[in-house]
Amino acid sequence: MPRPSRNLDRALLAAGRALYPATGCAGLTIRQVCEAAGVNSGMFNYHFGTREKFLRAVMQQAYEEMFSRFTLVTARPEAPATPEDLLQAALRVLGRFVRDNREFIARLLSDALAGEAVAREFARDNLPRHATVIVGLVAAGVARGTLRPLAPAQALGTIAGALAMPILAGGAIAESGAMPKAAARALAESVMSDAAIDERIDLILKALAAPPRATRKAKETP
Repeated sequence: MPRPSRNLDRALLAAGRALYPATGCAGLTIRQVCEAAGVNSGMFNYHFGTREKFLRAVMQQAYEEMFSRFTLVTARPEAPATPEDLLQAALRVLGRFVRDNREFIARLLSDALAGEAVAREFARDNLPRHATVIVGLVAAGVARGTLRPLAPAQALGTIAGALAMPILAGGAIAESGAMPKAAARALAESVMSDAAIDERIDLILKALAAPPRATRKAKETP
């Protein structure tokens, strides 16, 4: 018996990805997903079995889209790139992914903090993947003498605080209705545009940069 078309898999996953930001793990139902995808529940059970497995697949699909681009820009053996070049390219991928999937990511983090098992397990298994790559690039810059030696948590905190948090927090404030529409649009543009993301990445690289040698020697001199 031939396997049903994978287009049904994709339709269900697309529906789940669209619904998840509004429903979260607790509120997303198989019926909602099937109705949105135009697929019967039998096909849902065939492809995913349980709601929990489906939720994990939705989260994993979103992450793998980002991680494939992320690893592509950080593995460039054909080009003589410095750790800073690769870090800049990686952060551009991350920044745009967070911007383009802001509501999805915000809900996932909220679910994980609320103790939803699927979201917590997903975060546990996947967040270290890109974090490890970033830490490795920073370590390479430290070894080269161009980035300052920082504890991994400090480097990651600096990057996340400057890159992702303005998007997550600024976007939420802009869409909250608490500001005049013109001010909300200006806030969203100032933190979520490509130019704004790239500007913050430049600031991150400057913050992580090792101080000039003359400055370091002056500090070391009694």
